[in-house]
Amino acid sequence: MTTTSVTNTEQYNYDVIRKFAIMTLVWGVVGMLVGVYIASELAFPVLNFDIPYITFGRLRPVHTGAVIFGFGGSALFATSYYIVQRTCQARLFSSGLASFTFWGWQAIIVLAALGDVMGYTQGREYAEMEWPIDLLIEVVWVAYLVLFVGTLMKRNQPHIYVANWFYLAFILATALLHTFNNLAVPVSLFSMKSYSLFSGAQDAMTQWWYGHNAVGFFLTAAFLGMMYYFVPKQAGRPVYSYRLSVLHFWALIFLYMWAGAHHLHWTAIPDWTSTLAATFSIMLLLPSWGGMVNGILTLSGAWDKMRTDPVIRFLIVSLSFYGMSTFEGPVMSLKDVNALSHYTDWTIGHVHSGALGWVAMVTFGSFYHMVPKLWNTKMFSNRLINVHFWLATIGILLYITAMWISGIMQGLMWRAFDDFGNLQYAFIESVAAAHNLYIMRAVGGLFFLSGMVLMCYNIYKTIKSGTTEQA
Repeated sequence: MTTTSVTNTEQYNYDVIRKFAIMTLVWGVVGMLVGVYIASELAFPVLNFDIPYITFGRLRPVHTGAVIFGFGGSALFATSYYIVQRTCQARLFSSGLASFTFWGWQAIIVLAALGDVMGYTQGREYAEMEWPIDLLIEVVWVAYLVLFVGTLMKRNQPHIYVANWFYLAFILATALLHTFNNLAVPVSLFSMKSYSLFSGAQDAMTQWWYGHNAVGFFLTAAFLGMMYYFVPKQAGRPVYSYRLSVLHFWALIFLYMWAGAHHLHWTAIPDWTSTLAATFSIMLLLPSWGGMVNGILTLSGAWDKMRTDPVIRFLIVSLSFYGMSTFEGPVMSLKDVNALSHYTDWTIGHVHSGALGWVAMVTFGSFYHMVPKLWNTKMFSNRLINVHFWLATIGILLYITAMWISGIMQGLMWRAFDDFGNLQYAFIESVAAAHNLYIMRAVGGLFFLSGMVLMCYNIYKTIKSGTTEQA
C-alpha cells in the first residue's frame, strides 16, 4: 500500500475520517457477531454456558452498544467530518480536537462493553453505561460540537448545505438527551454504582424521552444527513426539492421530541401524556415520508443506474426501509395496536427493520462511495458489492419476517382466554411456538453478518491498492 504522511498543508483532514471509517467496519463485525450469538442463545438454550460474562443479559447491551454507538456512531463521525469539509470547502476547525474525538469515542465503546460484561450497568435502554463513562461521553460530545460548529463558522461557502443542518441537530439533541437522561448521584466517588435523580413514572418518562429521541436524532436525523449528501452524489443528480428538505428538517426536529411516551402506553403515566405522544407519532409520518419521497425522487432520470450500480441499490433500499419503518412506528404508537405489539418480538422486528434496513444500508452505500475518495482509488470489486447487497437484503427480510410473525403470534397468545375466562396459553407455550422463528432470525442475522465481513474484505483490498495522498 502506497502511503504518504498526512500534513496540515492538505486541504481537508481525511486522516481522522479514515480512522473512523476503519473502526466503523471493526465495530460492525464485532457488534453483529455478538448479535448473531445472542440470537442463537435464544434459539438454542444449550449455548447459554455457565459463564456469567457471556449470558444473554450481559451480551445484549454489548450488541446494542457496539452496533449503535460503535458502528453507527463511528460512521456518523466519519461521514459528518467528510461532508462538512466538502460542503463548506474548509478544513476541520482543529486537528487536535478531531483526534481527541476519535480516541475518546473508541475508549468509550471499549469501556462500555467491558462494563456490560462485568455487570456494571444502569439497565437503561441505549444508555447502560455507568456514571464515569457517561461523563466521558459528555466531554467527547462537547468536543465534537465545538469542532463541527467551528468548521461551519470558517466555511468558504455562504450557504450551509441541508445535510449539515441534520448533523448539527443530531449533535445538539444527543447532548441534551444524554445530559438529562443520566442525571444521577454516585454512591461514592470510587463506586461505579449510582442512583437516578428521578424515580417511578418520572424516571420511565425521562428514559423513554431519551430512548425514542436517541432513535429520532442519533439513528434518524443524523443518517438523513448522510442520505442528503450521498444519494445526490452517487446518482449524479441534485436533490429533488431543496425546499422540501428544509421543511422535512424543521418538521422532523419539532415533532420527534414529543413522541417518546408512546413507549409507555398502559402504564402509570398520565393518560393525556400517552395520548399526546401517540398524536405526535402519527404526525411524524408526514415529514418522514416527505424525506423518503425527496430522496427517491432525487433519482428521477437516473433509474437506469439501478441495473448497473450496486451502491445506488443500497441507497434506494435504505430509503424504502426508512419509509416502511416510519409508517410502522406511528401505527404501533396507537394504543389499540400497542396493546397487541408491546413487549413482543414485533417491536424487535420494527427496530431492526430501521436499524438494518435504513441505518446499516445507507451506511454501506455511503461508505462504498466515500472510501475510494479517501484512498484515491476505485473499489476493489463491484461484484462483491453486489453480493453484499443481496446477502444484506435477504438477511433483513428473514430477520424482520420472523419477528413480525413471532410478535403477532405472541400478542395473540398472551391475550387469548378460554371459555372460563382463564388464560388459554401458559407463557412457556408462546416461547415454544416461537422456536423455529428464532432460528430463522439467527439465520437472517448470519446472512447480514456475512455481508458485513465481505464488505470488510472488499474495503481492505481497496485500501491496500490506494494512497492517502490527497488528489
